[in-house]
Amino acid sequence: MKMKPVKWVVEDPKKKNVFWPSEELKKRAWVNDESVYAEAEKDPVAWWGKLAKEGITWFKDWTVTYKENPPFYQWFVGGKLNICYNAVDRHITSWKRNKAAIIWEPEPLNEQPRVLTFQDLYREVCKFANVLKGLGIKKGDRVGIYLPMIPEVQIAMLACARIGAVHSVVFSAFSGQSLRDRMIDAEAKVLVTADGYYRRGKPVNLKENADIGAEGTKIKDVIVVKRLGTPVNWVEGRDHWWHELMEKADLNCEPEVMDSEDMLFILYTSGTTGKPKGIEHHVGGYAVQAYWTTKWDFDLHDEDLFWCTADIGWITGHTYNCYGPLMNGVTSLIYEGAPDFPGPDRWWQIIEKYAVTVFYTAPTAIRMFMRLGDEYVKKHDLSSLRILGTVGEPINEDAWLWYFNTVGGGRCPIIDTWWQTETGATLINSLPGIGPFIPTVAGRPFPGTRFAILTEDGKPTNIGEGGFLVQKSPFAPGMLRTVYGDPEKFKQQYFGVYGERIYYTSDGAYIFDQLGNIRITGRVDDVMKVAGHRLSTAEVENAVAQHPAVAECAVVAMPHDIKGEVPVAFVALKAGFKGSLQLEDEIKKKVTEIIGPTARPEKVVLVDDLPKTRSGKIMRRILKALTANQPIGDISTLMNPESVQTLKERIGYKGPT
Repeated sequence: MKMKPVKWVVEDPKKKNVFWPSEELKKRAWVNDESVYAEAEKDPVAWWGKLAKEGITWFKDWTVTYKENPPFYQWFVGGKLNICYNAVDRHITSWKRNKAAIIWEPEPLNEQPRVLTFQDLYREVCKFANVLKGLGIKKGDRVGIYLPMIPEVQIAMLACARIGAVHSVVFSAFSGQSLRDRMIDAEAKVLVTADGYYRRGKPVNLKENADIGAEGTKIKDVIVVKRLGTPVNWVEGRDHWWHELMEKADLNCEPEVMDSEDMLFILYTSGTTGKPKGIEHHVGGYAVQAYWTTKWDFDLHDEDLFWCTADIGWITGHTYNCYGPLMNGVTSLIYEGAPDFPGPDRWWQIIEKYAVTVFYTAPTAIRMFMRLGDEYVKKHDLSSLRILGTVGEPINEDAWLWYFNTVGGGRCPIIDTWWQTETGATLINSLPGIGPFIPTVAGRPFPGTRFAILTEDGKPTNIGEGGFLVQKSPFAPGMLRTVYGDPEKFKQQYFGVYGERIYYTSDGAYIFDQLGNIRITGRVDDVMKVAGHRLSTAEVENAVAQHPAVAECAVVAMPHDIKGEVPVAFVALKAGFKGSLQLEDEIKKKVTEIIGPTARPEKVVLVDDLPKTRSGKIMRRILKALTANQPIGDISTLMNPESVQTLKERIGYKGPT
């Protein structure tokens, strides 16, 4: 008999679209008393020290909890641990050894899923750790990982962590040249890749790009997972099949004893302009922050099934598709393919099939599904869902409410998370047992972290007054330690604005209410100055998206002879709406109505599709180039490169071809 879904949130009777946790959620939640914020604020260093001892298994206690040599900082100095041990080993001595650690759903419907228990994962990780050791990899060596969303990607990451090697994962949709740039910078010795993977029903030859990526680097060995079984180029002596190496590998591999401040991984920024920037994260602080944010932000319990849709190549995938859930002993789902293949209801079919309880995805995906229509969601039973999350960019109100009402059935809190590659884990959001959950408002800083919103001259802002989001010392444990190989860039970019004890996030924000909830307005490099007025493109996008015809939009600044810059809105319409001059004018009026005449778009460009990466991120740099008649640059990593030609025609592009 089907159980009636539990109502996890209640609407504030005094304020429309403001929600609070229900009594059921409060009783269940790990944290349900907002005094936790005040307690942590008294002494953040002692607070994190307490959490570190409660959540992580240490081989040796630290001697100093926090140490600063501005702008550099360290956590749990002298402490010894291994993050792979925390993610795998400690679970196999309990009933969890036979619990599913990873459930893998392939894109082809005729293929069987794979389930790895914690015991299975332990064996596979130990074997691959021995494979790496057999190839001469030792503590501190860098290993490149260029894999699609298959379980081998987590196995490879954990194996590196087990022996103290530094992994550098590169998104599998990046080009061979992008891979090479990163492998050269990291000085990687081994590359782990696959023959290919499926995307929208078509096989993708990943090995071809991996070969390009290995050229001119220090890579001596390439390990290839046989995913497709199709013929690939083979370099004798350099290339090795994963399964052949694993067949010969020993089952036992003791975890390396790591210092808290040993490097765990390097993760490069997208590198759309200039040299890729390697963000360096270290073992101890990252482990602590990944563990606790996963547990508290998503209120994960033993019976939960957590699905984070992010690719492992991004920081979201590292923290919430690998280390965070596994350290908590929670089952994770990973999916290989496109969100709308073979049909627009694929994600909802997967949630129903596995009874997913906690679902974490990006606003871009939410808007895409909203545009497709409610019927694809309503075909499936999503009553298992308990908590919804968003990540990657500020979410507009329409998308938030659609996600809340249509996907969550008006029952589930939405945890709108703010964080960055640099922060390692989420740092601003509402906690499920405390709330509130307000459309477009991220929430409060995670307990034990200190944030402020400052003016250009460093003064605190008032409620509702926009400014620059910064983090104050002591910095969160999971923060980056430096830019790999470039400490000067680290100092200049992150501590060159307000001084060496204030981390500059490059994001705009404002304090929303007396509780200290924060609304993120977007990157400050996406800020326009229109006739001397500072406007966030994210704010204009939110206003545009409130028109009932708008499914998705992106706003960029276009040079203007008089005003300096003016907004241009690229808009994709919902099904059933047709473009017209009248509709374009209505959209402009909607922005004027919500923000004011200064924000009124100079142009509204109606499009069939917006240029996006394979992960679904809108490539605003391409839209900026189009409006400024500048070179568009590389479009090889786009999911839909054909959209660029259509946009050229719509915008009247006159730049270089």
